[in-house]
Amino acid sequence: MQFVDEVKIYAKAGDGGRGCLSFRREKFIPRGGPDGGDGGHGGDVWVVVDPGLGTLLDFRYKVHHKAKNGLPGMGKDMHGKSGEDLEIVVPLGTLIYDVETDELLADMVSADQRVLLLHGGMGGRGNARFLTSTNRAPRHTQPGIPGEERTLRLSLKLLADVGLVGMPNAGKSTLIATVSAAKPKIADYPFTTLVPNLGVVSYGGGYNSFVMADIPGLIEGASIGQGLGTRFLKHVERTDLFLHLVDLSDLQPGDPLENFDMINRELASHSAELAAKMQLVVLTKLDLPDVRERLPAALTFFAERGHRVFPISAATGEGVQDLINAVALEIEARRAERNAPAAEPLS
Repeated sequence: MQFVDEVKIYAKAGDGGRGCLSFRREKFIPRGGPDGGDGGHGGDVWVVVDPGLGTLLDFRYKVHHKAKNGLPGMGKDMHGKSGEDLEIVVPLGTLIYDVETDELLADMVSADQRVLLLHGGMGGRGNARFLTSTNRAPRHTQPGIPGEERTLRLSLKLLADVGLVGMPNAGKSTLIATVSAAKPKIADYPFTTLVPNLGVVSYGGGYNSFVMADIPGLIEGASIGQGLGTRFLKHVERTDLFLHLVDLSDLQPGDPLENFDMINRELASHSAELAAKMQLVVLTKLDLPDVRERLPAALTFFAERGHRVFPISAATGEGVQDLINAVALEIEARRAERNAPAAEPLS
């Protein structure tokens, strides 16, 4: 499936139906009077979440979205039927903006969320509404009011608890494939990962879980458009913490420890919030002899900077469970903090 995370669409609520001009004409009732009914209201436009969706691809093939118009009123005081509402179904984590004003209209962060985007137009009044003591045969009606319309920009930000960052080929895809059911492409060349991947990681005997996001690797100059990473960095903006993967076997194009600083510079260039997120350093490919040799120096390097370090081998599983346990504790602490009741002000 093609991954699409930015689209523009046109949406319009339904127009209200026209009011009816009609007079009652029945046998033995010579002066029946006006009986034109009101037009029906136009349908509203709602946006709802489908947790099973992971891309905005469908909107590439359907750009125009219109709710049904209200039907016109009829004689015998019969009102027109209101138009059906339209539901625009989006993946979890979709942000919806007005293209003209760049106003954020909705942020779909809950699976049961349903947001009214556009109001349908009101139906026009029929001539029966204009009957007065001095105007016994009104011939005036109202047209329906047009429904609201907007050009919208849909931007998908995947919701994940943990984001994986690092150089291309640092082992991010291998790690997420090891700890979850995700099946990203894995190969021994840079930029194997071309789109973000999500994986659900179970812990605590399988009764608890968190979501991990693997994004394409960053390279120097990513903040000015080099490589693939910055296009997808928004997908880890909502994460609670980063796992910064460092490949100690990588001596080209530079020192892997220098690459660590370079990645953090690119994160800071993209967003100060990203740079401020908590990071756990993961030293990958522990099964390689070269990595074992360089491990003591790397541990000293990161310890001096105050980072928690987890050497692992996703290929053999060494150290992986310790990493998952540490991440789970951090995620649970943040969830508890978010769910804690607000302190009441002192009287």
